[in-house]
Amino acid sequence: MRSNALEAHAVRCARRIFARIAAVAAIVYLSLPAQAQNDKMTPIAIPAQPEAIELGTGPLPGATVPESWHSQYGSHFARNVTTATLTPFLPDPAKATGTAVVVAPGGGFRTLSMSNEGWDVARALADKGVAAFVLKYRLNQTPQDMQAFEQAMREMFSGAARLPRPNPEQMVAGIAPQIADARAAFALIRRRAAEWRIDPDRIGMIGFSAGAMLTMATTLSGQDARPAFIANIYGPLAPVTVPAAAPPLFVALAADDPLFSNDGFGLIESWRAAKKPVEFHFYEQGGHGFGMYRKQTTSTGWFDAFQRWMGMHGYLEPKR
Repeated sequence: MRSNALEAHAVRCARRIFARIAAVAAIVYLSLPAQAQNDKMTPIAIPAQPEAIELGTGPLPGATVPESWHSQYGSHFARNVTTATLTPFLPDPAKATGTAVVVAPGGGFRTLSMSNEGWDVARALADKGVAAFVLKYRLNQTPQDMQAFEQAMREMFSGAARLPRPNPEQMVAGIAPQIADARAAFALIRRRAAEWRIDPDRIGMIGFSAGAMLTMATTLSGQDARPAFIANIYGPLAPVTVPAAAPPLFVALAADDPLFSNDGFGLIESWRAAKKPVEFHFYEQGGHGFGMYRKQTTSTGWFDAFQRWMGMHGYLEPKR
């Protein structure tokens, strides 16, 4: 009984720490102008998503606030997602490589940057012959009213930046629904691999900020997901226990990132110590959330570096 009580206490602590850190990620994400565009959050109608496929992981337990969307920085963001979906972006069959990538946008598990870190990334991958699938995973609930949401984020942000950063292994307990969504995404792609001209052994995952946390958690604790390669774009770099079958890892982070640039490079060191392939780009400037925005910083070149890295590993040409 004592063991169970201690385990339950550890899970509660992890969830509390995770929730507060996620709040920091969300408020920084939504308050730092990524480019010279309107930074005001403006509610919009939920866009038509005719290609989106429900993943069958069910509604978010206990959710009462319905999904809503807003625009900011010229991009679209989703909030209060209660049903997970996967949207395919398939390449021209003449260019198809057989490689696929699950794309996990970020937003502190309170919102999803669907344009900048989802659809735009997927289109760029499809242009390279890679089938891309944008994962709209379930989110922690936030106030339905936009002003109330902004106020809640400000309140959670107050003082939270001084908290220690939990590592991905500690956060797994707090994101069980999102890991389930990621696993379901991999399972769906493998089931329909022949239809989509995908090699089921060449499915990778790329995530941004909270999506990078989910990418690492899926790699460490996703059981049957088994990504063939992974990319952590401005996510946490805390050291982890590297699985024996760990995939090649690509990492991009800016030195002026307010969340993760001062916590060391333990993740990189963990991968190197395990003698697993890892490539790390540490840009002088770029802040947090640069994604596919065109900025006057070298961080804008991260996607070119990522696709060259994929090519180096043979993922940009059909398997022979």
